[in-house]
Amino acid sequence: NRCSPGLSLSDHGAVSSYELTQSPPASMSPGQTARITCGGPSVGGENVEWHQQKPGQARALVTYGDDNRPTGVPDQFSGANSGNMATLTISGARAKDEADYYCQLWDSSSNNPHSGGTWVTPKSAPSVTLFPPPTEELSANKATLVCLISDFYPGSVTVAWKADGSTITRNVETTRASKQSNSNDWKSKGSYSCEVTHEGSTVTKTVKTSACS
Repeated sequence: NRCSPGLSLSDHGAVSSYELTQSPPASMSPGQTARITCGGPSVGGENVEWHQQKPGQARALVTYGDDNRPTGVPDQFSGANSGNMATLTISGARAKDEADYYCQLWDSSSNNPHSGGTWVTPKSAPSVTLFPPPTEELSANKATLVCLISDFYPGSVTVAWKADGSTITRNVETTRASKQSNSNDWKSKGSYSCEVTHEGSTVTKTVKTSACS
């Protein structure tokens, strides 16, 4: 369920005695621009490289020497160095760009590499649609509500069904995201809701039974 609508940047801290300050936590939608900064004494005057490391893979160079890219790296990645700050810009960031990004440099006095990492991950709120039971089904003394959840990332959500605000679990099939009951159960309540929680945020869709009689 990778999709497009939050990127978060979280600091992994500095590495080695030459202190590099990583970007503070931030969030944005995939498709927008992510900027990761790397600060340190006179960083802008050093040879700065940015490396991408995806889970389970080796680090890959994405920019070097200010704004140069190795063959095969798309131009959505660009680097800039100035003063005490180096910046990696990821234009149109998507789920495929989820990775740890490391600033690496060689200070001219010791020629030793120093690096720190910033994790980049997209966050997309789910799209939730609640479908009420069709009138033909109600006429047959059956009622099926379907809660369609799509376009979310990372890939897990918690779903709760509620009737008149109270949580219900009977006749719920969470793998299919539907709520089944007979029409008497349906008519005995004023409303049904599908409550979807993703990454700490909740989206609720409600249908009133009076609108479907």
